[in-house]
Amino acid sequence: MKKITLKNGLRIMLIHQPANLAATVLILVKAGSEYEVKKQNGVSHFLEHMMFKGTTDRPEPGMIAHELTALGAQFNAFTGQEYTGYYAKAQAEKLPKILEIVSDLYLNPLFDKAEIEKERGVIIQEINMYEDDLPARAQRIFNSLVYGDQPAGWDVGGEKPIIKKLSRADFVAYRNQRYVMPGTVVAVAGKFNEAAVMAQIKKYFGALPRRNAPAKTKTAERQSAPKMDLHFKESDQAHLVLGFRAFDMFDERRYALRVLADALGGGMSSRLFTRIREKMGAAYYIGAGADLSLDHGLLAISAGVARAQTAAVVSAIIDECRIIRDNAVPEKELQKTKDHMIGGLILGLETSDDLASFYGGQEVLSEKVLSPEVLTDRIKKVTARDVQNVAKAILKDKGLNLAIVGPYKKQALFKKILTIDRSS
Repeated sequence: MKKITLKNGLRIMLIHQPANLAATVLILVKAGSEYEVKKQNGVSHFLEHMMFKGTTDRPEPGMIAHELTALGAQFNAFTGQEYTGYYAKAQAEKLPKILEIVSDLYLNPLFDKAEIEKERGVIIQEINMYEDDLPARAQRIFNSLVYGDQPAGWDVGGEKPIIKKLSRADFVAYRNQRYVMPGTVVAVAGKFNEAAVMAQIKKYFGALPRRNAPAKTKTAERQSAPKMDLHFKESDQAHLVLGFRAFDMFDERRYALRVLADALGGGMSSRLFTRIREKMGAAYYIGAGADLSLDHGLLAISAGVARAQTAAVVSAIIDECRIIRDNAVPEKELQKTKDHMIGGLILGLETSDDLASFYGGQEVLSEKVLSPEVLTDRIKKVTARDVQNVAKAILKDKGLNLAIVGPYKKQALFKKILTIDRSS
């Protein structure tokens, strides 16, 4: 991997795979829901949609999609809380063309008013779709429960009343503020000619001015006791997210936290999967993961649970968290967990788009990239004491939160079991 920074602040990540038959272009920008204000919540995601709706060189809607499809490319875009991405992947010899197209949609959007009105309906239908996706709905409710009415607690897609009011001026102003060169990363991975790629990127981006975006509003952390939020939905299955406040992505304990999460719910041999699904037969899916951001973080456990066993599952999850906090992970299990994590890391870097996301995602947020070898080494060095120390630091009532979507209206059923600071 090679990193090159232009004078205007644009960062370029070049990841060579000479034996690959494909190449990927990924452009990332530090823009997402955590950079929004309330009256524009959802603008990052709506803007991402609009970038495909016409440019100065491709003014008609559909031209970008038709051109990329004709190249046999895979392409899409995505918006998260802290960055937005635009990518295309194609045969290596077609890299110059997909680089030109993705750069064009990123640099020269039209934001046609008629197209904004059409896409407004699409965005609202997307929000409706995720409202009907109960696991995703439980996750959104959980984030709102933890962080409240601040950017970290808002939905990336926005709220329908706000989406209905966003104007072309909102898109232009937000893009001018956030889509700046120091906040942008262009990642190219796969088989390519470095000199040719660099010449092309400099041609498109090199003359743009250097401007800095405003700093992100710091996320406030406020909690002193367990919290829960129940959303009634008549269903045979309840969907829950139970989690604890952690720390940001720069904390040195992050490797131990990820080992802790994997031991709890990182696969079919994890503690939660074994107890909840295999022994209790109470859930189809259950898993745990660490979600660490620029200034906040979580350890979260998600599950789809038989409605008659929801309280028993919540109690069992908390019990497993208490056990792993109060007892060191045995060395054999610790080694298995680390091997599982390392295997997942390496297998997740097989393709050009995987590599572009791996390096580009680190760079756009932290401006510091760790290689797979370094990450592997840091995972290997995690000890049982490290895992127990981080468990003791975060698995506490004052950071415990529970969100449930299911056939429940009263919190009393769960309130009495929602504690980890005492034995059951």
